[in-house]
Amino acid sequence: MIPRTFPCKAAPYDANYLDKGETDPYWQNPLVPAIFEDFTTWKTGRNGAITERTGNVIFRNFKVADNGIAGVEFSALEGIHANGYTKFENSIVIGNTGLNDDDGQLSTNTVWGFIGPRQEYFELDGISFYNFADSGSGAIGTCSHCFHPASTDSGSRTMTTRNLHFDDATVPKRILYQEPYREIIYDEDGTLTELGPGSWATFFYPHLNTTECTYNLDVYDGTICDSSLSLRRVAFHSYSPASITMQKIKVAKWETDFEASLVADADALFEFEQDNDHSRFSHLI
Repeated sequence: MIPRTFPCKAAPYDANYLDKGETDPYWQNPLVPAIFEDFTTWKTGRNGAITERTGNVIFRNFKVADNGIAGVEFSALEGIHANGYTKFENSIVIGNTGLNDDDGQLSTNTVWGFIGPRQEYFELDGISFYNFADSGSGAIGTCSHCFHPASTDSGSRTMTTRNLHFDDATVPKRILYQEPYREIIYDEDGTLTELGPGSWATFFYPHLNTTECTYNLDVYDGTICDSSLSLRRVAFHSYSPASITMQKIKVAKWETDFEASLVADADALFEFEQDNDHSRFSHLI
């Protein structure tokens, strides 16, 4: 249980919280943060710092370097219903200084600066990344502990970032996605994507091949999109028949003019539906 400002009172849910200018539906009895700050860690072999089943927890002013898997990792969030409660902020993360790698662990393995949780409402704010050029490493990773397609979450969770700094000379890849390759990153100020405030980053799928988005595998391991569109998670519940469970869904970009041209040409529609080169449909499960 996460402590609240008034521990002996209820935390009523306010369905109209946005109309009142609030960001949390439980604003009448807000959470109390647990703040960990001024922490330095290096050469741990795994993570400089990691949390599990995390509530209103803030990591602040960390200095982490030369850690074997990730500098900092947030695994799972619980009891969080709004942004602003669970954060990693105002910190420096270094992948490989070159001073602590006699065993070759850092230079021969994939290392992340930060790995985000498999739930919504996490914020990454004011983090500087350096030295992630070894063995396909990356500054930001997604979906903690999602190492297999049968992972613990279906993905497409949204993380918010702002005030990020990347040393371009030593951080060639800003994002390195993990299974299930569907996370959404909302770049509040443009310091991640360099596409301006309100931009987005996510893994690439054919239905995201639009003029608003740019495919950049080298730096972003996927696609980045400007603020003229929004990316959202779509999930289906209580569907039937049961035989479609764990079956792939084929998602296509579908616009009015394009639909009209296909409907008018039966051969073109058949070729489109076959998708033999896998360029028209995104195959999701």
